[in-house]
Amino acid sequence: MRNAVLRLSDVACMRGGRMLFRHVTLDLQAGGSALLTGPNGVGKSSLLRICAGLLPAFAGRVDMRGGIALTDERLALDSERPLLKALGFWARLDGVDDGTLERALDAMALLPLAEVPVRMLSTGQRKRAMMARVIASEAAIWLLDEPGNGLDDASLDLLGAAISCHLAMGGIILAASHQPLPIADHARIDLRAYAAEAEDA
Repeated sequence: MRNAVLRLSDVACMRGGRMLFRHVTLDLQAGGSALLTGPNGVGKSSLLRICAGLLPAFAGRVDMRGGIALTDERLALDSERPLLKALGFWARLDGVDDGTLERALDAMALLPLAEVPVRMLSTGQRKRAMMARVIASEAAIWLLDEPGNGLDDASLDLLGAAISCHLAMGGIILAASHQPLPIADHARIDLRAYAAEAEDA
């Protein structure tokens, strides 16, 4: 992870015929983090999806070095399978072993729920399961969309510990959030400042 890079150069996003933002520039090296802020509809999730390669940028360029893991509001786990097996599907795609997956579950205090069907998990447990999937991927670049939603104080502490460990290992984090997140020394990007209307005013 020590060679990880995420670089945005004058990135713009057009959705539904409307320019959400433009000229977003960011340079994150190994161990770097940034927090995206702004109201609903400003384009936080869209920017994360552009970084993940799921949406094309209208303009500008995204350069990166290192694998990517994205977590958003979609759980993307088979609701009928036990948690361990549901996460194991993605672990096999990522080429990680059972030990790595179990450590990720342990990091999110989910090992006692390994055999519980996903559909029976609470909102907070599902959110922690999404983070366990990100941790188990061993990706260098984490793209986190509202990772603190639905988490109680104890779970936020687990999230903070996972984030700190990832950054200490040379990983990169780009997160979008309406609430404070346990990320120390992060850059801050308020996407309202990059809205086309703001720049034209």
